Amino acid sequence: MHFTFDELDKQILEIIQADPVISNKDLAEKVGLSPSACLSRTKRLKEIGVIKKFAAIMDEKKLGYEVIAFTFVNLSPHNRDITNAFISKINETPQILECYNISGSWDYLIKIAAHNLADCRDFLIDTLLSFPGVNKIETSMVLSTDKQSFCLPVDSMDQKQS
Repeated sequence: MHFTFDELDKQILEIIQADPVISNKDLAEKVGLSPSACLSRTKRLKEIGVIKKFAAIMDEKKLGYEVIAFTFVNLSPHNRDITNAFISKINETPQILECYNISGSWDYLIKIAAHNLADCRDFLIDTLLSFPGVNKIETSMVLSTDKQSFCLPVDSMDQKQS
């Protein structure tokens, strides 16, 4: 399936990424469309899955999460049942913010939020290591966040995407 994105689609995506709660009226004014034409384009971008969902980005420290950690995970044995059970547990666990199936010497990379180092240690030992198939982990603590963006560059998108 191929999708065509014109300059108006790209503008809409850039604006929505910067301000996901912008009203359709304000968005339409910014891109020079009528509100109905703008809404139609935005609905199309949602329907084809380009816009997955709208989200609020929270400040983890202001919510009491002083530790952000990235943990590499290996599973054993490697089979569909273990993988599905692991992913199910990942999706049930609110302290795990993100999970990526990766290539290389590790199977997964997960991002964890914890209130403090002891909380993180307890989570790793008591929770993560009890997940189905978890065989080995390696964790790195975030010392500082020098860049964090959830905006994809849309100005350089090819005209056709699949």
